[in-house]
Amino acid sequence: MGSEQLQVLNALDVAKTQWYHFTAIVIAGMGFFTDAYDLFCISLVTKLLGRIYYHVEGSPTPGTLPPQVSASVNGVAFVGTLSGQLFFGWLGDKMGRKQVYGMTLMLMVLCSVASGLSFGNNAKSVMATLCFFRFWLGFGIGGDYPLSATIMSEYANKKTRGAFIAAVFAMQGVGILTGGMIAIVVSRAFKDRFPAPAYAVDPVASTVPEADYVWRMILMFGSVPAGLTYYWRTKMPETARYTALVAKDAKRAAADMSKVLHVEVEEEQEKVEQITGAQANAFGLFSLEFIRRHGLHLLGTATCWFLLDIAFYSQNLFQKDIFSAIGWIPKPATMNALEEVFRIAKAQTLIALCGTVPGYWFTVALIDVMGRFVIQFVGFLMMTFFMLGLAIPYHHWTTKGNHIGFIVMYAFTFFFANFGPNSTTFIVPAEIFPARLRSTCHGISAASGKLGAIVGSFGFLYLAQNQDPAKTDHGYPAGIGVRNSLFLLAACNFLGLLCTLLVPESKGKSLEEMSGENEGAEPNSHNQAHNSLSMPSEHSSWFKVVALCIGLPH
Repeated sequence: MGSEQLQVLNALDVAKTQWYHFTAIVIAGMGFFTDAYDLFCISLVTKLLGRIYYHVEGSPTPGTLPPQVSASVNGVAFVGTLSGQLFFGWLGDKMGRKQVYGMTLMLMVLCSVASGLSFGNNAKSVMATLCFFRFWLGFGIGGDYPLSATIMSEYANKKTRGAFIAAVFAMQGVGILTGGMIAIVVSRAFKDRFPAPAYAVDPVASTVPEADYVWRMILMFGSVPAGLTYYWRTKMPETARYTALVAKDAKRAAADMSKVLHVEVEEEQEKVEQITGAQANAFGLFSLEFIRRHGLHLLGTATCWFLLDIAFYSQNLFQKDIFSAIGWIPKPATMNALEEVFRIAKAQTLIALCGTVPGYWFTVALIDVMGRFVIQFVGFLMMTFFMLGLAIPYHHWTTKGNHIGFIVMYAFTFFFANFGPNSTTFIVPAEIFPARLRSTCHGISAASGKLGAIVGSFGFLYLAQNQDPAKTDHGYPAGIGVRNSLFLLAACNFLGLLCTLLVPESKGKSLEEMSGENEGAEPNSHNQAHNSLSMPSEHSSWFKVVALCIGLPH
């Protein structure tokens, strides 16, 4: 179907890697840096918030956030993110990627700053305003998911498109790593400047008044890199695929891409009208034709992201609890408030440095070599193995002297999450749906993932509690324990592996080839499109998994 490809889109598909590709990666990536920083840095300061605002006189252990407050503080940004993914994903297909892109970034910057300026001086008012601003922060973050992925996919050439989208997503790892490093620097500076005894020595003096500045500074820092890129976001031209295939303005698409690519591009208004006006390209999201062509694809991208995020976010948000459970972080009563922040941040930074960040960049390097399906399938498989490797001999890992082994295994689960489904679930929805529905479908897939994050983060709060009611955190009922929780997460990973079979391979193909949009200009396009999207082939996921199992070339 290459003969029907618009010249402007073909020029993008075959373009060599140029400076504008790297500019787009940085501009989109800084938004993702802020996304990850803001979503994950809250886990670094929740213990500190409990000590400051929920201290109980005479208690042998430091104050902790009550279950409902902890669930709200940890989960409200995810609720906002889910809402933003659906709303801004839809809006990006209606108004254009560029117009909506600036809105989401400004919302993130403003609410990131406001999160650190929560009003009042009592627990209720501070937590209420913190949750309010983190909801709207999440709302802006939600919009960044479909828009960043869609913009990068529509700008990229088909040979290295996967690597470019993965590079944008890899900034999530940098954001997580930077969050830990900022927490280390800030807590260490305040700890040295304002020394305090351990909680067991003096419960009140162990939390110095200046500790209230620490969590605010950590939360607010995420706005800085994103704010610096706002101007460049507003200067990015609209993507040619939106301008030509959705707005139907061939002249502007050709003019914009001529400037970007530094080549003359012919405007083909007649061909644009022919392609966009064809009946095969007229179906909407809630049509039987969409279900027939892309229903299983959307089901696959949404369920894989949902199952992945149950495991990924429950681990990321509650690393500090797992580290405490295996003895890698001392008992809270043996530390002062700032020492606890410092140790939690150091542990999470080590995991990010050794397991999280490398996985992202392995994906960048290999996704256009191995393909999306293989990376996602193997990633889910290895996550299942490592989760079981943590859960089955869990009592061995918690024995003194074996903690390092636990950390290594735990880091490998993060490595294969990021060199696996955490990256591919972000990439594939931006490649396989039609331009007029691309941002919406990515938003739906991403929102499904955030629903999984909500299940993982809220559920893990309760499930990971000790089975002995006397050993649970204050205010929590008995749970099933960390070991049984790890078994559940392994099951989620295995189900994700099975759902990967619903997702098509998009390596090396143009976006229009994947979506069938070019075929709309041909007389028998309806049947050809149906056959090309529905019939199994050597490129299908089913073929690839069989090839993997029996050793055939694929």
